[in-house]
Amino acid sequence: MILKAYNNSVGIFLRASILFLTVIMSGCSATKYLNEDQALVKDVKLKGIDNEFAEASYLYVQQDIRPNSRVNLALYNLLNTHKNKYRSDRIKNIGEAPHLLDSSLVDISNREIQKYLVYKGFFNAKVTSDIQVKNKKARITFTAVQGPSFHVRNVTYSILDTAVRNLYIQNRESLTKISAGSRYDVDSIMNGINSVYNLMKSNGYYEFLKPYIHLDADSTLSSNQVDMKLHIYNPPGKSAHPRYFINNKTEINITNSNLRHGRTLPDSAMVDSQYFFRDYSHRFDFNALSHYIFFKYGKPYSVQEENLTYDRLYELNVFRNIKISYEKDPDSSSLNVRMEITPLKRNSNRIEGEYTFNSGRNGFNIGDTYTNRNLFGGAERLDIKFRYGILFDSRQNQKLFSDIFNRDIQIGATLTIPRIVSPLNIPEKIGAGVPHTTFSSSMQIFDQPSAFRNRIFINSITYDWVQSKNKLHSLTPFNLEYRDGRLAKAFKDSLDSTGNRLYVLTNDRQFLNLGTQYNFTLNAPKLSTYTNFTYFRGFIDIAGNSLGLLSNVFKFHRDENGSRTILGLPYLQYAKTEIDLRLYRSFGGERQFVARINPGIALPYGNTQSLELPFERNFYAGGSSGVRAWQARTIGPGNYNRSSISNEETRKNLTYLDQYGEIKIEGNLEYRFKLMNNFFGSKLKGATFTDFGNVWRLNESTLVPGGQFKFDKFLNQLAIGAGAGLRFDLQYFVFRFDVGAKIKDPQFTGSDNWVIKHLFSSSERKDFKDQYDLTNSPDTYRFLQYNFGIGMPF
Repeated sequence: MILKAYNNSVGIFLRASILFLTVIMSGCSATKYLNEDQALVKDVKLKGIDNEFAEASYLYVQQDIRPNSRVNLALYNLLNTHKNKYRSDRIKNIGEAPHLLDSSLVDISNREIQKYLVYKGFFNAKVTSDIQVKNKKARITFTAVQGPSFHVRNVTYSILDTAVRNLYIQNRESLTKISAGSRYDVDSIMNGINSVYNLMKSNGYYEFLKPYIHLDADSTLSSNQVDMKLHIYNPPGKSAHPRYFINNKTEINITNSNLRHGRTLPDSAMVDSQYFFRDYSHRFDFNALSHYIFFKYGKPYSVQEENLTYDRLYELNVFRNIKISYEKDPDSSSLNVRMEITPLKRNSNRIEGEYTFNSGRNGFNIGDTYTNRNLFGGAERLDIKFRYGILFDSRQNQKLFSDIFNRDIQIGATLTIPRIVSPLNIPEKIGAGVPHTTFSSSMQIFDQPSAFRNRIFINSITYDWVQSKNKLHSLTPFNLEYRDGRLAKAFKDSLDSTGNRLYVLTNDRQFLNLGTQYNFTLNAPKLSTYTNFTYFRGFIDIAGNSLGLLSNVFKFHRDENGSRTILGLPYLQYAKTEIDLRLYRSFGGERQFVARINPGIALPYGNTQSLELPFERNFYAGGSSGVRAWQARTIGPGNYNRSSISNEETRKNLTYLDQYGEIKIEGNLEYRFKLMNNFFGSKLKGATFTDFGNVWRLNESTLVPGGQFKFDKFLNQLAIGAGAGLRFDLQYFVFRFDVGAKIKDPQFTGSDNWVIKHLFSSSERKDFKDQYDLTNSPDTYRFLQYNFGIGMPF
């Protein structure tokens, strides 16, 4: 009864979700709700503007007369029609109200576009607008006559302060993009002014102000030319700009986490005869912290060193707030530096979880992470993680949470030290940020009763460093892994007797693995922004080469499979690489489109060439961050259909163990948009998406027919799913719910793989699922997959 009620409620929710998604994607007509004198803006075009400036010019079209997002407009109309009795002020905030034609906003846009072109050097530019209205739909066209662009003829300067003039001349080439022959551009001019200002603030001129800088432009010349002259004025009533130097005492006060100095006496000390520390929290190593403070006695005041101090101290991830202030010494041209620092709480604990259900299997994952942010006083970070996951198979006796299908326990500890720890002579400062050394140790215990058990122990050392703000490198020169995977004896014997030796070789094995890994990430800090950018992550994992060289020297013993062993265990030898490439495009506001491709390949060789790669080293498809209409490890390889497994019991025991491959291709197209600013304390956002992907085997196998990768077939073997989701943005984390619908399923051939055709007919859907139960039991077919998770899918 419980299961029946559960399935009925889920079925109703599924149908409602399908209806909701259909309405969103098809859109709703907005014009029927408009008055006779109103018109919906359907299109805005810009003509006569060079491609170089067209995209930026469009940004000057007022937001309220740009065409609506179809999805947001459909949501608004769905929930705000006169027939909707549930309308409220809260519901009115969902979606996006129709953007109606407003002639005053058209005029403002017209002037702003023209002003932008003038700023770009087209002094004689003229912009006109034309409005066409038909059937309450407006189309606006802005037409520009740019005219000739003006170019710089001469650039001169007038600087009264001799020291400032000499400083400017020494750095002139790097300060500005303005030179004789370049196009007049206000953005370049402002960039030059900012560069001069930063130059002054980085060379001791503490009191220097931007109004002291002025740039004259004379455009009255013939032949569309401009003469430019830079002025740097002295402060009123002074003959020169005063220059300041850092004094011999920098005062650093560290409060408690509760923002108080406390009643007890602080720890105090002088470091390097300059840094005077007072620590009311009694937690920090002063010598370690002094490495991240860049004020030096006798050196000129520098805003760059101030910003560098802020950046490095915040990168330690142990401080909540840092404030740097200066006090002028009345007896000299020097500055006393004072720093007020508030640390984060030393200890924290974070609990995360997710729940999954599909095909009669229900389960949850729960994780707990304890963090100590300052273990030894030098901003060392200790993380101890525990994760427990369990999956129930409720189909066996018609009760929820009755039979355990599998369980997964993971325990790990990492110690991160904010410097490079190595026996080699490596410079303390690498790249543009604080380098880190991470010592990691973890254990995983996985059990699938009556089928499979796995034990994995991993120890590693990793170095992370920042090449620049958006370029992160991660090198793991040492990654030692021990794995003990065993099939249940009865299941193993059954696989052997039915010719499924492949799965025995893949899963029932013990080995050592010594390898090196490298990660490069581009533009990770931009993932929380709505700008246009490209994200890239490349991963390389190479294992067994050092042990292979040793085996050639010492002639390691070979086991029954012909693999060389160390300490009685064979070692792996392979190369694996994976790429995650994404294109982010902003549509204004909090609307964003993301296109992602995620390929990977793993190649066994040497000591592993004659064997399969172990289960963990292969790729799988599906899951909440992949092809979301399928559960993880339930796609492929290729056209593989699990009906080819000889019997139902074997099929059950091999669940999640047989659908893997050495080649993977996954991709996603996702459109993200805001629904509400305040939904019970969170910002509510929506998404629609299309996912595709599969995995393949390198070699053909009779156990996985259709699983081999072939260039002339792989495109037709891509699984395709689509769906919609909600994201509840609670500022500190995002709770996510996605519904994915299967469109094309590669386990079927020909036109049968377009399973979407069965989704909207209850009789066809029932017949299809009944037939699938006959051939694939105990697997059941579900057209929709629900995914709950923390954080964005990618």
